[in-house]
Amino acid sequence: MYAAGSRGHSPAFLQPQNGNGHRSPGYVPGKVVPLRPPPPPKNHASAKLTSTSQEAPTTFAFSPEEQQTPREDRKQQRHKNTFICFAITSFSFFVALAVILGISSKYAPDENCPDQNPRLRNWDPGQDSAKHVVIKEGDMFRLTSDATVDSIVIQDGGLLVFGDAEDGSRNVTLRTRYILIQDGGALHIGAEKCRYRSKATITLYGKSDEGESMPTFGKKFIGVEAGGTLELHGARRTSWTMLARTLHSSGLPFGSYTFEKDFSRGLNVRVIDQDTARVLENEKFDTHEYHNESRRLQEFLRAQDPGRIIAIAVGDSAVKSLLQGTIQMIQDRLGSKLIQGLGYRQAWALVGVIDGGSSSCNESVRNYENHSTGGKALAQGEFYTLEGQKFSVTAYSEWIEGISLSGFRVEIADGVKLHLLDDVSSWEAGDRIVVASTDYSMYQAEEFTLLPCSECSRFQVKVKETPQFLHVGEIIDGIDMRAEVGILTRNVVIQGEMETSCYAENQCQFFDFDTFGGHVMIEKNFTSVHLSYVEMKHMGQQHLGRYPVHFHLCGDVDSKGGYRHPASVDGLSIHHSFSRCITVHGTNGLLIKDTIGFDTLGHCFFLEDGVEQRNILFHNLGLLTKPGTLLPTDRNSSMCTIMRDGVFGNYVPVPTTDCMAVSTFWIAHPNNHLISNAAAGSQDAGIWYLFHKEPTGESTGLQLLEKPELTPLGIFYNNRVHSNFKAGLFVDKGVKTTNSSASDPREYLCLDNSARFRPHQDADPEKPRVAAVIDRLIAFKNNDNGAWVRGGDIIVQNSAFADNGKGLTFASDGSFPSDEGSSQEVSESLFVGESKNYGSQGGQNKYMGTGGIDQKPRTLPRNRTFPIRGFQIYDGPIHLTKSTFKKYMPTPDRYSSAIGFLMKNSWQTTPRNNVSLVKFGPQVSLNVFFGKPGPWFEDCELDGDKNSIFHDVDGSVTGYKDAYVGRMDNYLIRHPNCINVTKWNAVVCSGTYAQVYVQTWNTPNLSMIITRDEYPSHPMVLRGINQRAISPQYQPVVMLEKGYTIHWTGPAPRITFLYLVNFNKDDWIRVGLCYPSNTSFQVTFGFLQRQNGSLSRMEDYEPAQSMEELQRKPSERKFYFDSGTGLLFLYLRAHSHRDGHSYCSSQGCERVKIQAATDSKDISNCMAKAYPQYYRKPSAVKRMPAMLVGLCQGCGTHQMVFTSDPHKSYLPVRFQSPGKAETQRGEPSVISVNGTDFTFRSAGVLLLVVDACRVPFRLTEKKMFLPADVSQMEEYLKTSIPPRSIVLLSTRGEMKQMNISDSLVLLGLVKPAHLHSKDGIVFLGFSGNFKPSWTKLFTSPAEQGLGVLEQYVPLQMEDYECPRAGSVHRRDLELLQQASKVL
Repeated sequence: MYAAGSRGHSPAFLQPQNGNGHRSPGYVPGKVVPLRPPPPPKNHASAKLTSTSQEAPTTFAFSPEEQQTPREDRKQQRHKNTFICFAITSFSFFVALAVILGISSKYAPDENCPDQNPRLRNWDPGQDSAKHVVIKEGDMFRLTSDATVDSIVIQDGGLLVFGDAEDGSRNVTLRTRYILIQDGGALHIGAEKCRYRSKATITLYGKSDEGESMPTFGKKFIGVEAGGTLELHGARRTSWTMLARTLHSSGLPFGSYTFEKDFSRGLNVRVIDQDTARVLENEKFDTHEYHNESRRLQEFLRAQDPGRIIAIAVGDSAVKSLLQGTIQMIQDRLGSKLIQGLGYRQAWALVGVIDGGSSSCNESVRNYENHSTGGKALAQGEFYTLEGQKFSVTAYSEWIEGISLSGFRVEIADGVKLHLLDDVSSWEAGDRIVVASTDYSMYQAEEFTLLPCSECSRFQVKVKETPQFLHVGEIIDGIDMRAEVGILTRNVVIQGEMETSCYAENQCQFFDFDTFGGHVMIEKNFTSVHLSYVEMKHMGQQHLGRYPVHFHLCGDVDSKGGYRHPASVDGLSIHHSFSRCITVHGTNGLLIKDTIGFDTLGHCFFLEDGVEQRNILFHNLGLLTKPGTLLPTDRNSSMCTIMRDGVFGNYVPVPTTDCMAVSTFWIAHPNNHLISNAAAGSQDAGIWYLFHKEPTGESTGLQLLEKPELTPLGIFYNNRVHSNFKAGLFVDKGVKTTNSSASDPREYLCLDNSARFRPHQDADPEKPRVAAVIDRLIAFKNNDNGAWVRGGDIIVQNSAFADNGKGLTFASDGSFPSDEGSSQEVSESLFVGESKNYGSQGGQNKYMGTGGIDQKPRTLPRNRTFPIRGFQIYDGPIHLTKSTFKKYMPTPDRYSSAIGFLMKNSWQTTPRNNVSLVKFGPQVSLNVFFGKPGPWFEDCELDGDKNSIFHDVDGSVTGYKDAYVGRMDNYLIRHPNCINVTKWNAVVCSGTYAQVYVQTWNTPNLSMIITRDEYPSHPMVLRGINQRAISPQYQPVVMLEKGYTIHWTGPAPRITFLYLVNFNKDDWIRVGLCYPSNTSFQVTFGFLQRQNGSLSRMEDYEPAQSMEELQRKPSERKFYFDSGTGLLFLYLRAHSHRDGHSYCSSQGCERVKIQAATDSKDISNCMAKAYPQYYRKPSAVKRMPAMLVGLCQGCGTHQMVFTSDPHKSYLPVRFQSPGKAETQRGEPSVISVNGTDFTFRSAGVLLLVVDACRVPFRLTEKKMFLPADVSQMEEYLKTSIPPRSIVLLSTRGEMKQMNISDSLVLLGLVKPAHLHSKDGIVFLGFSGNFKPSWTKLFTSPAEQGLGVLEQYVPLQMEDYECPRAGSVHRRDLELLQQASKVL
């Protein structure tokens, strides 16, 4: 818009300055107060008419009488004249107004467009790299041509605007070392309501070792100080979308084909499927030497179906024994005209179509002279697949210096067509796009250049390059694995000018390319900053504070900070950059939306100091996030150990614990909002939530009212994470907030394991916990963890995990007794072990193996032998409920289980882990697995390994309701009626269970041996959580109402603490601790208060005179020492109630302290004396339940599909197409629609018609065509299918008379399909004016069948033209609006 200057001069496109320059009335720091120009002067014609109407009439003198008579006449005449004048004037006014409006609508400048400000002067500074430009008050420049200057400072009302052209024809490039926008200065390229149409480029040049460095900003920058305005607005376009159809390696569904061989004598033949470009047959016929080979070729061609593509190439020579009948066959079926006269050693090649005639035949022949043919006999034909992809078939033959060569190629032609989910009509030929990896390696992301494509719909583009990897474009096994596709090109570009290689002090030991790019830095109290649809490439520097976009200590940049138009970043493309993507540093309330970060170094979307809050990240895409050097958490292993300037002394960092945390989204405070983002490939993590103990960096010393660890989580909704190495989502840890020192030599800001997420209301630990909700997470193809979540309370819901090393791991928020106990729950979620996303080799995928489901080759996480787990329990308590597990099948190389436990776990596991309402698919062999000694599990002898346990609340895991599942060799939890499940290495038992937390003082390397009185021959040896600790901790799980003895592998500890963990009131066990016979004791009880470590209600235990006395009074504080066996007996009984998930009672943690006085240093193991004296016959405290029968009602998630566009409805469709052998065994053919099966067992065709506009789905037609009736199908398909219908078709048996190829074109195929000799046919089509990308035809050769096929068909798409389509409920947009409201 236009704004009046401070001195009343003509309007300028300026926002008011937020500094010391010219300010508008009502100025408030940080606020944007739009100014509008004064009304334009009136039209000259209008002014003239107004003046005339106001002139006084001329008068003459008359007598009163004379005056009286004419006065009436004059009065009447005057009225008449007035009316006429008014009419004429009005008519003239409206004519003039119409002309003015017509002119203004055509020629008047748009007040929303900054370059149309009439006060702007065209500015051409030329090409002068020494020129220092200062744009100040009164300078209002429009840059209309290329320019090079040293630097530009805009200040005190100065204005620089890039000139535009209505047709977008202008191309302006400004080269400068830096642009500094100071108080009152403004730089505009377009505006939000008048987007820039032409091409504008700002190139920041200069080397790191030349030129001056500006205070605060450094070099190669655009800097915005207080009071500055930066408004950059490129043309709006779809920023990123997803594939709607799988993009295959080479662009063809079965890959490209290349073959070349020397001296392959005779006629080399290839048969290619005209529908898929697949090479079906590969034959060589030595027609030079053998007549029988000629006859074989004749029969071979006779047997081919019409329409097949045939490629033939001569190797060496082929005519000596080539029979006339064979020649005639080649002429008749392939249309050859050159085969008849083919001579000795002539090179001949042909590409033709069976029964296609000479018009479909392309052939070439070259004569053999002097051991050469002087070039190739080259034949080529071009064809289309059923999906509309153009491909070429090439055959060639030649002699080169006495060597005969022949070969074939099948490859894409004229580019590869991509089918996309959203409207991409704003993308143009020449634009660059990136397609994300859908496999374990992020390096399978690929860049492409768009080609012109007149035949493409608004959902399609064509790319120039050939894909090297498979990129999934489907929902597979119910989980959305469609690859993200982002456009990198924008018409407004900010870029760094780069050198050809690394130089100077730019970390060249790690990078062989120049990393000193440009950067944009915004400081506090700017007036207005909005960046939208700008391309930023070669930005960022491997120096702190130099990032592509950097909001530096800006405070509140939304309405809370006084901004009527909150700062935002929208639709940016940041790629091939050298330090992060967007850094939010000491800044709150920033909206980052629709932005792509691709191929960058270090954390990409980066919240820096742990103080940043209320920032919104909405629908952003980050991929190929590589390690950088700036912070320890950015670094990879080699950087971590080499870069040691920040450590103390000779300390060598440990990469796995100090570094190796680079993440696409680095969220340093939980009070931020992540909605509909995609983290599609990082060296370490996709999304990492960490928790600063205190502010760091330049925010050090800032007093936070709310600790991040205690602050409730902001909105987390509909985010997807895949192709990350360490984890898709990681919620855990913090950074070291102290400098390195002798006591802690690690570097400042290295990764630290001390923080735990414990969200409470108002971040007050005395107030109730507030569950952090992770809603709609999709995690697939992450090498290690789909998600690792530590803390509590935390709820993961409506989420899906597939093809991860471990799907989801829950870990508790702390350690007993400081941890008060919390819960973690996962519900309404889906876990898939091995999906039909088989992956492809390449990138950094190192491991291929055989799948456990179908024995097909597939890429694997971590290692070929790595044990895959769907849901992993670390310690607990956890609650797994209403979830479904599919496709966990072990192989000879590796274990694969739906539920598993952390391997090599020295920590505790609680019996309060609850599992209920879970469902296991038929291809789940191991519902749960407790590990076995061997690779990865090692010896399985750590404390947590031995005590692994969970509660099967309803029997949905084991078939036994209210049973506990533990490791098979754990006799602390068993009774005689327990059920062993050998393949799980598990035992299923009834009973009630709790834990005893045992801590000894000053006893390093001491192991504890605990034995249940009923199983003395099966003791459990516990090494302690940290065996080298001065005060070891042990935490066995015990069956309640049983007796136990405790022994030691060394001298008995002098001080021992026993805590009752997860004991409810009146729960009890009896323990006997081994001591030397001459020991004296002081035993005390008290309640430990976790918050301050104090003790309350302390009592002393009194000695009992006998075991009988102790047993008669188990509720009293008594102990009995049997000096004969050396056992100190006492009852551990809970006297107070325990609430919720707390480990301890509401009164505190009930603790027993044993102080032993003895001078003995002997090993204290009383086993030999204790038993059989204290042996008890094994018994069950609680009866073992009967095994359940029937299906589990209500088990599993009710959701059948998990997508990243949850506002859309998808119809799950499943086909079961058996082959001849399965059919003979009686297996049915099935079409399943949304879980409803339609089964048929007789030969024929089942046709289902579904209303594409109804949710839930509505079946409108079910029709069965028997073999005798299939000839009627074509007419039915052409005339009887209602518009806006989904067509589902499946055959059973061979349908010889079925000719429906042409009618399938009307239902979505690009061309008629080859359906001859097909035993299995499955088709998904659509009746309507739209050809959706999901239409598909599947066929199988005779007798083979297609097996099981799953497809997910979108309903109520806009292009279906559904009548009365209701408004779409967009939960993501609702949450965006909710997050944008400042409380």
